[in-house]
Amino acid sequence: MPNFMLPILSAVAKRAKANFVCKTGKTDAVQEKCLRSVLLAHRDTELGRKYQLGEIKTIEQFRERIPILPYSSYEPLMERIAKGEQNILTVEPVVYLTLTSGSTGKKKLIPTTRQSQNIVRQATLTSMGFLIEALESQKLRFGKLLVTNSVQRWGRTEGGIDFGPASAGVLRMDNRLYKQFFAHPYEALQVADSPARHYICLLFALRDPLMRGMIANFPMLILRTCNYLEKFAEELIQDIEKGTISSRLELEPEIRVQLEQQWSANPNRARQLREILKSEGRLTPKLAWPDISFVANARGGTSDFYFERFPTYFENTPIFGAVFSSAEGMFSIYPDVNTDGSVLALESGFFEFIPEDQWDEEHPKTLLATEVKAGQRYRILTTNYGGFYRYDIGDVIEVVGFYETTPLIVFRYRRAGQISSTTEKTTEAHATQVMKALQQEFRIPLEDFCITLSDNDFPARYLINIELAAGYQLDNPQAFLQTCDRKLQEVNTHYEISRKDPIPPPRLRILAPGSFGIVRQRQIEKGIPDSQLKFPHISEDRQFLAGLVIEREIQMSEDN
Repeated sequence: MPNFMLPILSAVAKRAKANFVCKTGKTDAVQEKCLRSVLLAHRDTELGRKYQLGEIKTIEQFRERIPILPYSSYEPLMERIAKGEQNILTVEPVVYLTLTSGSTGKKKLIPTTRQSQNIVRQATLTSMGFLIEALESQKLRFGKLLVTNSVQRWGRTEGGIDFGPASAGVLRMDNRLYKQFFAHPYEALQVADSPARHYICLLFALRDPLMRGMIANFPMLILRTCNYLEKFAEELIQDIEKGTISSRLELEPEIRVQLEQQWSANPNRARQLREILKSEGRLTPKLAWPDISFVANARGGTSDFYFERFPTYFENTPIFGAVFSSAEGMFSIYPDVNTDGSVLALESGFFEFIPEDQWDEEHPKTLLATEVKAGQRYRILTTNYGGFYRYDIGDVIEVVGFYETTPLIVFRYRRAGQISSTTEKTTEAHATQVMKALQQEFRIPLEDFCITLSDNDFPARYLINIELAAGYQLDNPQAFLQTCDRKLQEVNTHYEISRKDPIPPPRLRILAPGSFGIVRQRQIEKGIPDSQLKFPHISEDRQFLAGLVIEREIQMSEDN
């Protein structure tokens, strides 16, 4: 498809956004209509007949008849779907099975049909419409994107259904749409070797000085791409100058041929990039593409920790959250850049919210979208076109306001993602808030961090494991540790109470350079795809950081 498709697709995205906005003032009606549509579509499935979905007339009947269902309720059904059985959860055939990363728990299989994929596509277009208009308001332009996600499927089930990571499924099934936005050939995403794939994507994108955006699932992955750009800058420039593709790259022979057919030398662009590298001593996205308009990746959760390092590479380039989604469903759509609040995706599913005081109840009472309150946290449930009903993904969100009558939500943490020496339940949100503040107060960027528990203390003490960014040193680690302990008490009252007695003082461990790179590689070797990697910043697994080199361990004065 020729280049004129980009403005056409932009117009389609703006229209999708306008249609969505019209419905945000009719939240209850739109949500009820969505629920009825899902129940009608699935009433004759095996699960639909079990719960008599066709007889449900009201939301109250729906909540009374169907229990809140975790993944374990679906697992036996998913195994049958993988073997090729039909009409289990959906009337439509399952065309792809998403295998979740398992980085925060057990791996799960999630079904995708053409209808559920249409929901993802519509939400993506709506999100794009919001982004385009947000950029236009700042006199910035939308355009070609650098994407490094793999599109390789991992395999095929006994029933002949392809399976793999969520992003691969989305990009494969809608490749004719998405490839219009790539600053590199679609074949670049078919490269299996992750470093080689990133190199190729950067190589083609660097040839175009007008590339407008970078996109990845998580900000950590954006920073990794920035590191690759710095590390391989000279080699990339040489390939652009000579029209070659580095022979050292591990590329599948047929993919190398396809890429070489689309590649040619650009000495002028190489000269421009080399001058930047010579004058600045490095190559960053903002230097390579001065007109870059946005970076798109997940917001909320632990993102703020990584955003502290974005100005080094992007200066004040806007950051866009795009959508808040998981393999199990689409939850919300971002209405603007540089904001954490996203609008509940009213037509992507029917949503319920479990208030915090109901989290430990066997049969918790739920609230509807218009019943939630700003400033409160909830567990979110979804009922959607993938055949899931009142599904509890375990995500904790905070309502931060309303867009018309539709809640604006922010992902805070996965409820299973907690650490406790006793009963204090320190979350990733607590830890990230503290580490963000410490970086600012001590003016020290961290490569990464993870809070774990000690082996030999009872109750266990917190171990604050940090890796400093390259070229930095921590001049006063004792003050850093004391401030960390104080701030943890400020953000988590239960930790404050328990620190008086019985939790012992925490200790700071400064890890050797490259430590967290080793941990991420371990996760990849366990089968977690690099594009889905969610690095845990708290872990009760005493072996999670085993074998890493500890350069220094610092105790608090009261612990000596």
